[in-house]
Amino acid sequence: MRGLFTAAVVLGAFVGGAVPAVAQEVPAPQPVCTNRESRLSELSGLVSDGERLYALNDGGTKTQVHVLGRDCKVQKVISAATDPYDAEDLARSADGTLWLSDTGDNRKQRETVALISLTPQGKAAVHRLTYPDGAHDVEALIMDRSGTPYLITKDMFGDSKVYRPSGPLASPGPTPLEKVGSLQIKETTTQGGPVGSIGSMTVTGAASMSDGSVIALRTYTDAYLYAVTDGDVAAALQREPVRVPLPNEGQGEALAFDPDGTLLSGGEGVGQQIRAVKGAASLAVEAAKSEGSTSGGTSAAGKDGAGSGFPFMQVGIAAIVLIGGFLLVGKLRKRRA
Repeated sequence: MRGLFTAAVVLGAFVGGAVPAVAQEVPAPQPVCTNRESRLSELSGLVSDGERLYALNDGGTKTQVHVLGRDCKVQKVISAATDPYDAEDLARSADGTLWLSDTGDNRKQRETVALISLTPQGKAAVHRLTYPDGAHDVEALIMDRSGTPYLITKDMFGDSKVYRPSGPLASPGPTPLEKVGSLQIKETTTQGGPVGSIGSMTVTGAASMSDGSVIALRTYTDAYLYAVTDGDVAAALQREPVRVPLPNEGQGEALAFDPDGTLLSGGEGVGQQIRAVKGAASLAVEAAKSEGSTSGGTSAAGKDGAGSGFPFMQVGIAAIVLIGGFLLVGKLRKRRA
C-alpha cells in the first residue's frame, strides 16, 4: 500500500478527555520482503543490524534465532539446547548478544519468567525473573543502551505496566523485577489483528534503536515511538508518542529498527511481509523537540489522535470479544503447560 498516513503526537494524557493533537505525515509501510519460511510461521520477535534480520519464532522446544537476509531467506540458525516456555520477543545488546524474552504467560500462572541470552556462537544462559505483584503476560521487551531490559505487559484495554530488574541479572536467578511505570494505549481504527479493534490496544512487541535514542511499542495494528533522553526508558514511556499505523498485519507482533531509524514490522504466518517505514525514528525525535517536555502522568495514545477514551458503553461487548479472541488465539498456538 502506498501513500501517507497521519500519525498523531498526543499532547495530553487523561483517559476519556478530549485531547488536541499535532499531526505529522508518516510514510505508509513499504514491503521489504515476504516471509516464505515454514520455520518462521509464528514470527514474534525481530532485530536488525542493517544487513541481516534476526527473527524469533513463537514457541519451540529449544532456543533458536533465525538469521535472515533482506530477502527474508534464512541464512543460518543460531541455536542452543535451552528449552524456553514461551519466548515472545527479541532484543540485541551492544556486544551482539541476542536476548529472548521468555515471558509469555497467557494463563498467568508462571511463578517465574526468564530472559535467555544467546551469543552469536550459540552459548545460552537463562536469567529467571519474578514480578512483585503476581503473574503477567508479556510479549514486549526493550533493551536500553546500558543493557537494562524492560518488560511491558499485554493487558486488557491497553492498561500496560512496565517492569525492569531491581538489580543485576543473575543466572539462573531469580532476580526480582520492580514496577517502574504504566501506560495507556487507546483504541484506533487501524485495520488488522485477530481480535478486532480491541487488538489496537494490546501491546504485542517492542524495539529499540541500537544507540537507545528511540524506543517503540506495537499493538496488533499500530506502533508507538518515544524519544529517549539520557537513557531513561521509564521516563520516555511517559512522553506522548508518535503513532505509526501498521495496517493489515494478520497477527502483528514483530518490530525492529534498522540502524538508520527505519522501522520494520511483521506478522505471523507464512506469506506475510516484512515492511518498513523509513525515517520513523526521526519523527519521534522531532516530536519530542516540538513538545518541549514530557508528560508527568500516564501516557495515552489516542484514537485517531483525538485522545478519546475507550467508549464506556462498549466495554462489556469489548470484554467478550477480547476474551473470546484471546481464547481463539490461544487454541491456535501450541503452548506447553
